[in-house]
Amino acid sequence: MAEALAEVTEAPRVLRSGAVAGWTAALVSAAAFGTSGAFAKPLLASGWSAGAVVSVRLGLAAVVLLIPGLLALRGRWRLLLAHWRPLLAYGVFGGATAQVSFFNAVQYVPVALGLLLEYLGILLVVGWVALRTRRLPSRLTLVGVVVAIAGLVIVLDPGGMGALDPRGLAWGLLAAFGLAVYFVVSAREMTLPSLTFVAVGLSIGTVAIVIAGVAGLMPLRATTADVVFVGVTLAWWVPLLELALVAAAAAYALGFVGVQHLGSTVASFVGLTEVLFAVLWAWLLLGELPGLLQLVGGVVLLAGVAAVQRGQALSS
Repeated sequence: MAEALAEVTEAPRVLRSGAVAGWTAALVSAAAFGTSGAFAKPLLASGWSAGAVVSVRLGLAAVVLLIPGLLALRGRWRLLLAHWRPLLAYGVFGGATAQVSFFNAVQYVPVALGLLLEYLGILLVVGWVALRTRRLPSRLTLVGVVVAIAGLVIVLDPGGMGALDPRGLAWGLLAAFGLAVYFVVSAREMTLPSLTFVAVGLSIGTVAIVIAGVAGLMPLRATTADVVFVGVTLAWWVPLLELALVAAAAAYALGFVGVQHLGSTVASFVGLTEVLFAVLWAWLLLGELPGLLQLVGGVVLLAGVAAVQRGQALSS
């Protein structure tokens, strides 16, 4: 009896610790992803193509994660074969497609609007979960969806951005699809270690971009010209290192852990905080102080995320 009571009291504690770990990983991942726009813009302006930036970014991140990922595998090579479908989807769509499409989008529309378009992918996540489970989301979850999207729109203020370039719209919507695949695939139950999955997935994404470039499906341009960043001239490899180590390796690895603990729906809405972090990085690094409207929108967005989290908890 005592052992049974111990197991019952221990279960909520384990669940709470898992939720804390999931939220921590997801938020740090969003903060890391939030740096990508500021560090990629100078490279794109200096003549780099989106495909080249993403291929180097994902490739370096894969190299960093590959050794610990293979060590975590412990010789169980059959696991890679057993997970080839999610690995392929994660690398090609969650990695390559999402990132290349986003960087292409921000060449035609403002970064903020590109983020808004990309994060429309969370609607695809909610729809996919409802279709797979054949159960509509709870009323609280749906309210959270509406509130979070409203907060995102307030933060980004797309109404003040002028005419919308259809090329930016198309790339942004393709990025939304890639983002949805990233969250859905990451939420699957797997026996493959997290580091192994992310490292191999990013490697596949890198190879896919290189093949597309060689085949002439996308340009792969790179220069060694210095870039201007936060009022300082830096060597071209400085922003690339940040994009690879922080905005890719750390962001993808922690994001995978976050989705494993929180599930695709909640994690995708926590990922919305990337927009808030992007605004914060712009303030800290570029001196762009967020306005009152953005602060209000941030509060609304977080309220929506909290509602989605609560709705999912009540329905599970």
